[in-house]
Amino acid sequence: MDKGLQELLDEAAIRKVHIRYCRAIDRMDWDLLRSCYHPDAQDDHGEFVGGIDAFIDYCKAGTPNFERTFHVSANHLVDVDGDRAWVEIYALAYHRVPAGPDGPERDLISCGRYVDRMERRDGEWRIASRVVVVDFDRADAVAAHWVPQNQLRGTRDKTDPSYTMRSA
Repeated sequence: MDKGLQELLDEAAIRKVHIRYCRAIDRMDWDLLRSCYHPDAQDDHGEFVGGIDAFIDYCKAGTPNFERTFHVSANHLVDVDGDRAWVEIYALAYHRVPAGPDGPERDLISCGRYVDRMERRDGEWRIASRVVVVDFDRADAVAAHWVPQNQLRGTRDKTDPSYTMRSA
């Protein structure tokens, strides 16, 4: 196959891993999250550093504290070198905290980058090592909602419309 075409295919496959990662976190789909990492991968999220099994446990413990999460994948810089790639992905992560005794609903917003070493093993690209870099963050009180409450809303599991419509 032409080298340029293979590089484009590799870049597309690598981007798709990150899109699956965002979906997995937002839908709390732990099997899908596991499919983004090689079994011996390491993840450094700052307060968490460890392997994929421990990372999934960390996510299982933390994500229920949020009413919703919403991860957006932006700029992708991919440098493929054979079966390895260096990847920098700009990302926005939104975390809705429910109202509680300490105040109103809040949106925790993080803007940063995923810096990954990806590897192709057995023909499949996955994360081998990830470092999360936070460039800035903020917390905003939610003052009001403007979308009608009867609007179709996402769920954080496999009852989400993206799963049900896909299987239809």
